[in-house]
Amino acid sequence: MKGTFITFEGSEGCGKSTQSKLLCGYLKKNGYQVLFLREPGGTAISEKIRRILLDHKNDSMFSLTELLLYMASRAQVVHDVIIPALEKGVVVVCDRFLDSTIAYQGYGLGMDRRLIEYVGKTVTAGIKPDLTFFLDLPVEKGLLHRRHCSDRIEKRPLDYHRRVRMGYFAIARKEPKRLKVVRVEHDKMDTQNNIRAIVDTIVK
Repeated sequence: MKGTFITFEGSEGCGKSTQSKLLCGYLKKNGYQVLFLREPGGTAISEKIRRILLDHKNDSMFSLTELLLYMASRAQVVHDVIIPALEKGVVVVCDRFLDSTIAYQGYGLGMDRRLIEYVGKTVTAGIKPDLTFFLDLPVEKGLLHRRHCSDRIEKRPLDYHRRVRMGYFAIARKEPKRLKVVRVEHDKMDTQNNIRAIVDTIVK
């Protein structure tokens, strides 16, 4: 692939959307062709799946159903959007990717992580991010930021969200070259400057 694939990960309310969009603006100003995506989402089909997944009315959703819906949404956006963009040399910045499923459904819900990785490899056509940022913020602070707009996942117990955070740390220990832990600073631009310093070393 000619392009560069950068993903943002983290627990609820850590500021992924803000930081990923700030990075997109920075890269565009520096002359890069950039595409921003969010997961689940990024295509008409994927956005419909997103609404099902996050709807708090679907509290009875079976964990395997949840896993497969996330994977289905991802399969569509990888095929329709991510692969074509990378082949054209675009910098693709995505708010969440496969690491989210490993952290949320694997570590958070206790599902078989080997199964998640196996299905994920097929769904992503073997594509892995060149660089992933895990924005670390204590879950209590993050959930406080999201207290007025809780979706089905955000409403889960505090212990669940703590397991998700620990899951991200576990992934970072396994893949330290790809997954960089960035502490969320009080000033969002301090966080962004830390991200930009790392990105400047890898963008083509």
